[in-house]
Amino acid sequence: MHILYLHGLDGSLSNEKRSILEQYGKVEAPNLDYREHPNIIKMLVENYSNSDFDFILGSSMGGFVGYHISNIWNTPSLLFNPALAYRSVHQDIPTYELRDKNFKTLVLGVDDDVITPVSTLDFISHQLETNINFNIKIRQGMGHRIPVEVFEEEAKLFLNQLI
Repeated sequence: MHILYLHGLDGSLSNEKRSILEQYGKVEAPNLDYREHPNIIKMLVENYSNSDFDFILGSSMGGFVGYHISNIWNTPSLLFNPALAYRSVHQDIPTYELRDKNFKTLVLGVDDDVITPVSTLDFISHQLETNINFNIKIRQGMGHRIPVEVFEEEAKLFLNQLI
């Protein structure tokens, strides 16, 4: 498997989470400066145009970027607390058309006080007429940061759906 991991604002992929993902295949985890580059989506689509990713995993701002890239490439995605409804840093969203059914799992933390799950659910409610198949999981007791054990559990469940 070939995995694209997109970190959140001012974040990175921890060694612990990288080793979890590497159990499933090759991991690409570019270091992204969302503050300095408002065209991250376009940049990633161009830079990885010859790559064939099996799925995209993103968290927070990386979940926002992953949402749109997975739509452009028609690639499944696992998104933790994606910053879909609002962001503190502007990112350009290129124009694209949804072509085929697209599968996304969103994992939302009830206690997330950075990207509230209610705002994400409201955003998703306006996407129901699209060709996106949403699997939405709401985790009690989870905040904005994703504990390693939750990351591992959700990655495993998501990959089992793809196989």
